[in-house]
Amino acid sequence: MAEFTTGEAVALQLPVARIPTRAAAFVLDLILQIVLGIVLLIVVMLVTRGDDSSPWFAALMLVSLVTVLVGYPVFWETVLRGASPGKLALGLRVVRADGGPVDFRHALTRGLTGAIVDFWMLGLFGLIAVASSVCSPHARRVGDVLAGTVVVHIRQQLSLPALAIPPAWLTGWSAGLELTGLPEDLALAVRQYLTRVDSLTPGAQHEIGQALVTAVCARIGSPVPSGYPPVQILGSVIAERQRRSLPAVPLPPMSYAPARGSSGFRVGANID
Repeated sequence: MAEFTTGEAVALQLPVARIPTRAAAFVLDLILQIVLGIVLLIVVMLVTRGDDSSPWFAALMLVSLVTVLVGYPVFWETVLRGASPGKLALGLRVVRADGGPVDFRHALTRGLTGAIVDFWMLGLFGLIAVASSVCSPHARRVGDVLAGTVVVHIRQQLSLPALAIPPAWLTGWSAGLELTGLPEDLALAVRQYLTRVDSLTPGAQHEIGQALVTAVCARIGSPVPSGYPPVQILGSVIAERQRRSLPAVPLPPMSYAPARGSSGFRVGANID
């Protein structure tokens, strides 16, 4: 069992998938990849009329190989948000290191690393992946380390997490931000700061918050909004980042008026 701090600053306990279960899921996916490879081989033979001296034959065979080894896992993990047919059968899912859902970037990193390092070209038919998983406390292969992901057991869909509610006066600013430049480790530091801010002294709140605001705004290419405390700026960024990563959810109408001395940022409006 491992603890993840989610994008909504919620501690989440999930069981990490170990080698036997992951190997079983890999074998199931491998069977489907072999079937896909046979189908593509038949297509290539029909298109080139079996002429293996044709340049089209070599090109189509290369495309077919990349499709089977890289395209298959990348496609399924992108469409199914971290799952594949083999993983679904075993109740497994790939999640980010903070417990959030993966996207195409994570799937592509895992897929390319799996084909080149973990399993096939340099992986000695999975020996590298097994060695990496054994040495990792969360059973991460090289592709997981590079992508910042973990494979966990999830037998049922997780309920929507608690939503971060940003200050209303900063929603317009945060909605126009380009957040793709914000790295996972910096975002996690911001979430942890927002979770612990009430336990910090006023001096520590301002000093740590200001350093995080400067780092975040530098990464996303935005000037620091003037006249707002760091906790409000950081809360708006994290809330907007979360809003873009979650499916559209109708929010109940709410009125917001900050209490005297409050930060104007909340984490924990649950949606069922």
